Amino acid sequence: MRFIKSFFFNLLLVGISIYLLVWIAAQALSVYTRHGQSLTLPNLKGLKMEEVEQILQEKKLRYVITDTVFVDKLPKLAIAEQNPAPNSKVKEGRIIYLSINSDASATVLMPNLINSSLRYAETVLKGMGLQIGTISFKPDIAQNAVLDQLWNGQSLQPGVKLAKGSTIDLLVGDGSGGALVPIPNLIGLSAQDATKLIESSLLTLGTVVYEGPAKDSLRAVVKRQNPPFKEGETMRSGEIVDLFMAIP
Repeated sequence: MRFIKSFFFNLLLVGISIYLLVWIAAQALSVYTRHGQSLTLPNLKGLKMEEVEQILQEKKLRYVITDTVFVDKLPKLAIAEQNPAPNSKVKEGRIIYLSINSDASATVLMPNLINSSLRYAETVLKGMGLQIGTISFKPDIAQNAVLDQLWNGQSLQPGVKLAKGSTIDLLVGDGSGGALVPIPNLIGLSAQDATKLIESSLLTLGTVVYEGPAKDSLRAVVKRQNPPFKEGETMRSGEIVDLFMAIP
């Protein structure tokens, strides 16, 4: 009888011990994984690094800067992107990947807009991230042709480095004094033949754009022209004609 009581007592102790071990292991695992202790990641975009470091330190999060970008509208050295995204649920110790805004301004090379049409010049400037400033007109036979490109009141040579967002002023011909001449039909002509016809029509060759591989430019012909050819339509002598070339 005593043996049976001892057996059940020992069995009870073993059961209690196993239960305690399982309970302790579950608690340790819960602490280790921080089960149920996720937090909401704040929006770090636009904040300076000093602020971000303080926020992440308080939330026991780590960070790695993975990239440097340039965003004109953000302060220098501010956070441009973050991963995970704002309002994501993360746990303590999580690594947050950050892209930081560069402290240097992005630069572009000033294009050559002289003798191009005003419309073409505006398109190019906008595409390069440059601002269009004052457009002034000057008496000239070439109507709507760019006669000069200026920055801070000074003529600007092509190839000069400018900060992205710089303002470019344009001096444009008003076309006064030019006689009316027919618009030539240049479609299908080579660049050389089209140039000769433009000059013989008392007009000015503007921008020549190759739509396709530059290495095949010798085979290209005029696919479009600006202004387009229309029977009976005229323009003033000296005005600009832009050519758009492509392989037939």
